[in-house]
Amino acid sequence: MSKEKAVLAYSGGLDTSVILKWLQTHYDYDVIAVCVDVGQDEDLSSVDKKALETGAIKSYVIDVAEEFLTDYVYPTLKAGAMYEGEYLLGTSFARPLMGKLLVEIAEKEGAVAIAHGCTGKGNDQVRFETAVKALNPHLKIIAPWREWEMKSREDCIDFAEKHGIPIPVTKKDIYSRDQNIWHLSHEGGNLEDPWNEHESEIYKMTIRPEDAPDKATYVVIDFEEGIPVAVDGEKLAPVSLLKKLNQLAGDNGIGVIDIVENRLVGMKSRGIYETPGGTLMYEAHKILEKLTLDRMTQSFKRTLAERYSQLVYDGLWFTPLKEAMDAFVDVTQKPVTGKVRLKLYKGSCTNAGSSSPFSMYSEEFATFGEDEVYNQKDAEGFINLFALPLTIRAIMKEKRNKK
Repeated sequence: MSKEKAVLAYSGGLDTSVILKWLQTHYDYDVIAVCVDVGQDEDLSSVDKKALETGAIKSYVIDVAEEFLTDYVYPTLKAGAMYEGEYLLGTSFARPLMGKLLVEIAEKEGAVAIAHGCTGKGNDQVRFETAVKALNPHLKIIAPWREWEMKSREDCIDFAEKHGIPIPVTKKDIYSRDQNIWHLSHEGGNLEDPWNEHESEIYKMTIRPEDAPDKATYVVIDFEEGIPVAVDGEKLAPVSLLKKLNQLAGDNGIGVIDIVENRLVGMKSRGIYETPGGTLMYEAHKILEKLTLDRMTQSFKRTLAERYSQLVYDGLWFTPLKEAMDAFVDVTQKPVTGKVRLKLYKGSCTNAGSSSPFSMYSEEFATFGEDEVYNQKDAEGFINLFALPLTIRAIMKEKRNKK
């Protein structure tokens, strides 16, 4: 009699390496390992080999870096969504894509369960599982961190050593990291005390601002309907474009944030996030929107961006509200076409110029000098009407005081 199958979201890191063996010993499942390549800087051929050597009956390595950018990063960029005003959602929007692929492979392989390595304290468990439930509610979900006896990453290291599983961390280097082409996160270790200054030695995508060149670097990013399409006049495919911006920003010490955030599950956590190229994209996109969008649209879009960021952070990607928000955002992005020049210097990224065929900025109207299109006397009537409620209030107050 054949065993039941489980699909495991597999990275080859400490947690998922241990989980693969644990699923075999605890549940007696045949395990299918699925490594989703979203542009992480790793030798995924060795990940594939390691999964099979650890006992997986089949291993998938799926390159979805371009889909990740076009279908998950770009919609969020166009929305201008930053969780709690800082976090560019690097881990958050990778999870629904991974969840979708896990469901597709589970259905293809006839698996009964999907397993993941998210802890019971984190956000990712919610993001994975809401995606699975939205796409196939009949699949069983196994989250070992909510079931097994192990209580810490040190316990996992001991388990791995006991079962002869090679692992990429030690008890001295115990940071939990998540990487894709968009970002790299660092959590755990001495970062768990928010009083500790993080060590710049952990950086992998950027350098310290102090070590950046003493001369500024300029870069021009072209957008079409809110989507970046060229760097310094060179048209590039999404993956190549982001890699180029990652290099430029990283070399100038740009894109690192150190934040304490509010997790969905109710606690605060501290993380170091490296998002070099993404930081340039967001800044350039914001500058271009200021040039091309009217005041009311900009104002409403800022409100939507906050709600959109929370929706993505909370793992509610496959929802009617997300579809409705995207429809609104897509309309707002039609005029967001043009180019932005950024000045990169020792960790800073500033506006050095912008232009668009849909620019709403008119030098004729904005000039302080004399012009033929704006009669300054018209402002008097406008101000009288605009301030009418205040004028009436002052008159009525005056009348009451005379009684």
